[in-house]
Amino acid sequence: MTFSLAGRTALVTGNSTGLGKAIGLVLGAAGAKVPINFANNRSRAEQALAEYRAAGIETVMVQSDVTSPEGVAKLVRETTSALGPIDILVVNATCEQPLKSIEDYDWAFYQRMLDFFVKSPFLLTQQLLPHWKQQRWGRIINITSEVFQNSVAPFSAYVAAKGAQVGWSRSVSRELAPHGITVNMVAPGWIPVERHDNDPQEAKDAYLATIPMKRWGIPDDVANAVLYLSSNEASFVTGQTICVNGGNSPW
Repeated sequence: MTFSLAGRTALVTGNSTGLGKAIGLVLGAAGAKVPINFANNRSRAEQALAEYRAAGIETVMVQSDVTSPEGVAKLVRETTSALGPIDILVVNATCEQPLKSIEDYDWAFYQRMLDFFVKSPFLLTQQLLPHWKQQRWGRIINITSEVFQNSVAPFSAYVAAKGAQVGWSRSVSRELAPHGITVNMVAPGWIPVERHDNDPQEAKDAYLATIPMKRWGIPDDVANAVLYLSSNEASFVTGQTICVNGGNSPW
C-alpha cells in the first residue's frame, strides 16, 4: 500500500538538513507540497530547496524562528501564500543538544529546550487550528526521542523538554480528536546525520552495540513512520509514540 498525500501541504520545521530534510523528501514523494524552513544557514537551505525541486516536490523557502510568535506567523503566512493551507505539521526543529551534568547547565539552556519542544508546537498549532477545524482534518507529528523512554543521562535539559513535549502531545491529542485532528509522536533513536559527523567513533560503536537489530537506523526509517501518521490510513491513531530505534527501548 502506498500512502498518498496528494493535495496536502506538509510543514516540517527545520528541514534544510538531517532528519527533517529526509522527512520532507518522503512526504513530498507521496504527493505533498513541502516548504523548506530554516533559521540561519541560507546556503544549506538553498541546497535542500534544489534537492526538493529535483525530486519534483512543489516547495518554497521560508526563513523563520519557529520559537517566536512572529516567526511562526511569518512561516505560516508565507507557506500558505505559496503552497496553500497547511494540513500536516511535523515539529522537527531543534538546537544544540549537549550532554552535561546538572551542575553545568543553566536555566537559560533549559528554557531554550522548552522553547523548541513545547512553545514551538503550541504556537504552530494555534496558528493552524482554524483551518484544521474547518476541514475536520489535520495532522500533528512531534519528533520526540528515545531519550525520554530510556531516561538517558547526563542529558537532563533535553530529556525534560522531550518529556514535556510528550505530555503536551498526549493532552492535545484528546482535545483535538473530536475534530478529526490527530496528534502523534515519532521517537527516533540515535540515527547519525550531518550533526553527528564529528562524534567520537567509540561513542557510536558503544551505542550500536545496544541496538537489538544490530544495525544503524537511517533517516528514511523515521520519515516512513511520519508518512504513515500523516496519511488517511492513520486516522484512528492518536496520542501514540512510534519508537524508531531498532528495539532499543526499556520494555
